[in-house]
Amino acid sequence: MAAPEVKSTALKGGSEEKDPEEDQHKEEGASGSKEGQTQSSSQDDPKETGEASGDKPMPDVEGGMKANREGEEEEEEDTDSMDGSEVRDMRAPIWRSIPSLLSREIGRDTHQFVRRVCGARGLVQRLELQGRLERHTGCVNTLHFNPSGTRLASGSDDLRVVIWDWAIRRAELEFDSGHKSNVFQAKFLPHSGDSTLAMCARDGQIRVAELSATQRCKNTKRVAQHKGAAHKLALEPDSPCSFLSAGEDAVVFGIDLRLDRPANKLVTVKEGDKKVGLYTIYVNPAKTQHFAVGGRDQYVRIYDQRKINENDNNGVLKKFCPSHLVSSESKTNITCLVYSHDGTELLISYNDEDIYLFDSNHSDGADYRRRYKGHRNNATVKGVNFYGPCSEFVVSGSDCGHIYLWDKNSARIVQFMEGDRGGVVNCLEPHPHLPGMATSGLDHDVKLWAPTAECPTGLKGLKEVMKKNKRERDEDSVRHGDQYDTQLLWFLMRHMRNRRPPRARREGADADTDESWSSPDSSDEEEGGPDNVQCMSS
Repeated sequence: MAAPEVKSTALKGGSEEKDPEEDQHKEEGASGSKEGQTQSSSQDDPKETGEASGDKPMPDVEGGMKANREGEEEEEEDTDSMDGSEVRDMRAPIWRSIPSLLSREIGRDTHQFVRRVCGARGLVQRLELQGRLERHTGCVNTLHFNPSGTRLASGSDDLRVVIWDWAIRRAELEFDSGHKSNVFQAKFLPHSGDSTLAMCARDGQIRVAELSATQRCKNTKRVAQHKGAAHKLALEPDSPCSFLSAGEDAVVFGIDLRLDRPANKLVTVKEGDKKVGLYTIYVNPAKTQHFAVGGRDQYVRIYDQRKINENDNNGVLKKFCPSHLVSSESKTNITCLVYSHDGTELLISYNDEDIYLFDSNHSDGADYRRRYKGHRNNATVKGVNFYGPCSEFVVSGSDCGHIYLWDKNSARIVQFMEGDRGGVVNCLEPHPHLPGMATSGLDHDVKLWAPTAECPTGLKGLKEVMKKNKRERDEDSVRHGDQYDTQLLWFLMRHMRNRRPPRARREGADADTDESWSSPDSSDEEEGGPDNVQCMSS
């Protein structure tokens, strides 16, 4: 059969091949911390790197296939005889068929083998574009797979949410979110049977959509209101009815859908007496009472829901910040943070600075463990994520329109892909079980990526792009200084768009006027829009 042959081409020997330009970008991609520099010297041997740092060694895809080598020999000969067009024709369905292919190859223990494959460097270096999901008429600001990985939710500046059967590239459901400004997140609540979707937006509303099994949206309702934009939601891993939200009003809400009044203010984040507007929030998957927030200053703050006392250090359990940014005169903001799969690490992305990895178990004030360089995070509130079942890689978009993947332990770039024609990649959502991910940015589509390239990446053009990003960052820092408040972020985004969403023009919605800017003092509950919206699939 043809499909297994493509699989062997993608997996064979990937983790052992060297990158042609690795040595050229060693300094640009290496860690800024002493520990990161030590690790980068052993990058060519992933196992040695993992053991030296105390982390789990990199999975060996070649070793995992040795037991089946005899049975593969005949198939590999057939694969070599295939022409390029046959390989390209099979790329679209291969992502969906990976589990069945692996079942036929190894017969048992498929789950463990899939996990090892998903975290293999050889496959990360073979990621390439599979196709686009096209339905939205505005920038796509959020992506989220359901727990089983069969569906993908996307939300946009066009105020609509689309539920995709991504494997066949079909929109199964499309509905009005009920928000009156840019949708920033839309997430499936766990253990809800994919029937409940939580959403937040620039209008400060937190809304919940109730979906039916017959592919329709029954309604959306408002469950909380921030006085300012709400950029992120944080799911509680085992709860179908509880989640957190964070807003530019510095407030964190705990939301419990079982209550008549779902929203409960957990904390107002402050530095001294000054409120700190929030851009990001995440729940520790191993200690679900702990959550981390970041926003309009340089500190990531960790709270324990059971012990918040605003009279004691403003309720903060502990704070982290790169040591060189503690006394920095620049107005550095945190645009995104995420916990690793086991909650032991925190990944933090700073505006027009770098990405930093912290040990979440370290004491208050501990410095970072790794630093990831090369991208640019300036024009939008940009995301960052871990990639791999054991958080083996770090992935981020960039203002240059590219997607970067770093090896977590060595902090060296292992993949570099052009991800957005509009110029900025914001969202990166790894598939929960399979090798691959979905991304989006200023383009109006969603892009799907899988490891089907015949050869590992050569990182072509990486060195030049990294130099350009650094030069532009330095120039902007000298010229503009403090330029990162929310209004300017949205001003930059607006002028980078190709066009305004036609739906906004059609309905007379003026989302880009000065009166619609989100700020901690500009919106209140009366302006939040309707509490309930009835909606049907289109």
